[in-house]
Amino acid sequence: MQRSEQAEGHPRRLVSTRRLEAFTDGVFAIAATLLVLELSTDSLNKANSDDAMWHALLGLGPSVLNFGVSFVLLAFLWKVHVRQFEYISQADTVMLWLNSLRLLGVVFVPFATSLNDDFSDYLAGRMLLPITFLWVVVLGAVQWFYASSRSRYLLEGIPAGVIQNGRAGGIAVVILAVGVVLLSTVVGSFAFFLFVLNPAVTALTKRMRWGGQAQA
Repeated sequence: MQRSEQAEGHPRRLVSTRRLEAFTDGVFAIAATLLVLELSTDSLNKANSDDAMWHALLGLGPSVLNFGVSFVLLAFLWKVHVRQFEYISQADTVMLWLNSLRLLGVVFVPFATSLNDDFSDYLAGRMLLPITFLWVVVLGAVQWFYASSRSRYLLEGIPAGVIQNGRAGGIAVVILAVGVVLLSTVVGSFAFFLFVLNPAVTALTKRMRWGGQAQA
């Protein structure tokens, strides 16, 4: 249901997040599906025995790894989206644009994965996927900070602790994403395993109160 805050003294026009969520889910689903199109059986056509077939399949290992990493990344980003919009009940124009900019990175993931697969020997080829992921998580964190601002009226009845935990978690992911970008210059997609430290870094950001003292 659309709602205007004009009568309450807030000139911004707020709308339901239903269509925003539906559009976002669709973009994530399409991006995840496009990933598998990068896997090709062309290299298997020359196999003329079981041994040759197994050898050719093992040769697809790097491509399968890149596919798996990118799929897990998209799943993680979608999970963040789902959790945020469990609490965000309304959106304004700024929120719509922030979400659209985040999706710009999401739709770029299949291309970045393909580039990483085909040109991992080059620095640009290795770094584009981590940079794309950094773009998406930064926009996700900015979106949560914006939505959870007390003056925005986009959250209703949310405990301050939930808001602060979300902010601390967003900062932790951004820190790790920056680390992945730097580490990818050396080890490529293996840099994403840095995210096994996410619980520890999130706990640290909560302890340091980097999420701020939010009020619902």
